[in-house]
Amino acid sequence: MPRFSIIVPSHGVAGRLGQALDSVLAQSFGDFELIPVCDAPDSPAAEVAARHAERDSRVAPVHAPPSEGLAGARNAGMRAATGTYLLFLDGDDVLVPGALGALDARLAETGQVDVLHFEHERVPWWEGETTNPAAPLLANTPDGAFAPERAPHHTGVRLPAWSAAWRRAFAAEQCLAFPRGHFTDVGWAGLAMLGAERVAVLRAVVVRHQARRQGSRLNLPGGHHADLLDQVELVLSRAADLEVPPARTGPLFEQLFATVLKTAAHPRRLTTGRRAFFRRASALYRRHHPAGYRPPGGSPGVQHRLLAAGSYPAFAALRAARRGVSRAVAAVPRPRGLRTRLWYRAQLRRPLDANLAVYCAYWGRGYTCNPAAIHAKARELAPHIRSVFLVEADQAHTVPEGVEYAVIGSHRYWEVLARAKYLVNNANFAEGVVKRPGSVHLQTQHGTPLKTMGVDQSTYPVVAATTGSFGKLLGRVDRWDYNLSSNPHSTRVWERAFPGSYEQLEYGYPRNDVYLTATADDVARIRAELGVPEGARAVLYAPTHRDHHTGFEPGLDLEAFCAAAGEDVVVLLRAHYFYDRGGRGYGGRVVDVTARRSSEDVCLAADALITDYSSIMFDYAVLDRPIVVYADDWDVYRETRGVCFDLMDGPPGPVARTPDELARVFRDGSYAGAESAALRARFRERFCAFDDGRAAERVVRRVLLGEPPQALPPVIPLAERVPAPAAAATPVRS
Repeated sequence: MPRFSIIVPSHGVAGRLGQALDSVLAQSFGDFELIPVCDAPDSPAAEVAARHAERDSRVAPVHAPPSEGLAGARNAGMRAATGTYLLFLDGDDVLVPGALGALDARLAETGQVDVLHFEHERVPWWEGETTNPAAPLLANTPDGAFAPERAPHHTGVRLPAWSAAWRRAFAAEQCLAFPRGHFTDVGWAGLAMLGAERVAVLRAVVVRHQARRQGSRLNLPGGHHADLLDQVELVLSRAADLEVPPARTGPLFEQLFATVLKTAAHPRRLTTGRRAFFRRASALYRRHHPAGYRPPGGSPGVQHRLLAAGSYPAFAALRAARRGVSRAVAAVPRPRGLRTRLWYRAQLRRPLDANLAVYCAYWGRGYTCNPAAIHAKARELAPHIRSVFLVEADQAHTVPEGVEYAVIGSHRYWEVLARAKYLVNNANFAEGVVKRPGSVHLQTQHGTPLKTMGVDQSTYPVVAATTGSFGKLLGRVDRWDYNLSSNPHSTRVWERAFPGSYEQLEYGYPRNDVYLTATADDVARIRAELGVPEGARAVLYAPTHRDHHTGFEPGLDLEAFCAAAGEDVVVLLRAHYFYDRGGRGYGGRVVDVTARRSSEDVCLAADALITDYSSIMFDYAVLDRPIVVYADDWDVYRETRGVCFDLMDGPPGPVARTPDELARVFRDGSYAGAESAALRARFRERFCAFDDGRAAERVVRRVLLGEPPQALPPVIPLAERVPAPAAAATPVRS
């Protein structure tokens, strides 16, 4: 029997779950079992848990449906637990180093106890001081093990369930389970402490609680606050059944109703139903008022008396007075230029146009990427919605005929941004764009992340210096209603890199639909347009941007590569989109295709891909064609830019580190051999989960037409997909 069973619910925190599990497996005290609780075997968190289970036999994942909530996940973990003591750890928190050893040592000192409370750190998600909110709550408790009546103010209801170790046999004897609904920690802790006979505390930090940018879900507005009253009633009813003396029920009553009054007085938690909440709380107050209980002094005491009297109008007046008669209104950022500002402000006063959608890609670089693919599908499935594409003035000529557009910065640009209900972008709209109530912002992203993104970049000075204000970045994230994901890996990274309250759409990338719908004639036509000779092996070379470089550097002598790789090899050079303005003067067997609007066309034309760390590899893998990674500076890139995973541990094909190695894999054909195919198959399973040719349709139906998720086309299994055929080029060996 292990000393500790550590239960880790994971719903909604797959992006940080790995850190939580790693913090447990890194403990110097090793007598434990680790039980991650995942939504389903195919959920993003389950993949993380499975990888940890493969590495360590102490990891034993279990599953609980999301509908059962946090309580159901913890109860499922308890049913699987075999340890002497139960520990709960949220999936986005961590154990501090040495935590389990400290707990074991304290339990050796106190002997068997039913509950051992300990301290925790609350770490601000970004800036601010780390706090220890449990320390003052544990400060006045006895030093050794004690009976609860010796410390009546130590009720447990002000501490989260993950701030204590719970004896498993005691929980079973008391038939303890986490009550359904929100605020389940209040019900669990209150019931446990009412049944406990021996309690102890450890005045040391065990858990590091990582505060979420969005704050606690329990503090959000909604009807779930009624669950708090359910938990309060559950605990006080049990206390009455057990005939707990007033000396203990008094502090318990006061602490529970302090939470109730805080919610009742909060202007944003109860946006509706305040009176009904107050009325029910008042009835509970009168029913469970302990004999001889005296309310606290000052304003809290006034609130207690008003609650006891059921006087909601007076309570509401007191609440309003405490907030003050006015609040400063946050200044809304506006576009530059007085006349433009006034124009935009006037447009914002007009009603939203429910049949207007605005699209933009790469800060106005043209009609391309996911926004263009969604725009095209919307014209087919939602023709009643007028679509306007936003482009820079020098890119207006690239917009296809028949596509309505607006030039960025013009009055028309600000007018459609102010009026449109739907705003779709693969980057972000301008700083001055206002998120209007009722508008819908869809962030499509423009690649699967290998390099660090968003706030994860903050620890890499070179990148952070060019990123600008992370606060402003997150202000833009707050405008998102939906965020598009191409695979479970991306979902986890976006959750961590762009913390926000948006909904993740795991639909695949619409721009990749063409890889499943294009025909052999399409491939032949594109190759002819690009000037690829008939019978040639077209190798796409697509290096990524280097933050530590000041301009485009190809990183490879392309003419020399062609000469060494084979006489039939032609290189299609596509630089990063940062360098898409102007050619680089190549000729002969090197064709510069950087200026081609559609990267999808270039990928369709290529028989193989060479890249370093560009996200184009994830898109090209949808085609199931050979990929070679040229990693001549992997260590430098990893240290200066930061990466989300080790590409060298799971590449999509052969890895070459020198020009000679790169030329050799093409010269001997191993770039397309069985070993390369096996690597690519594993890569595709991990990163091509949702790209089945119907991503754009799913997006249009869900976002623009408002169809429920269950009505959308299901994802076609990977084994059943038929990618566009490669050109029938016969390799020539030299």
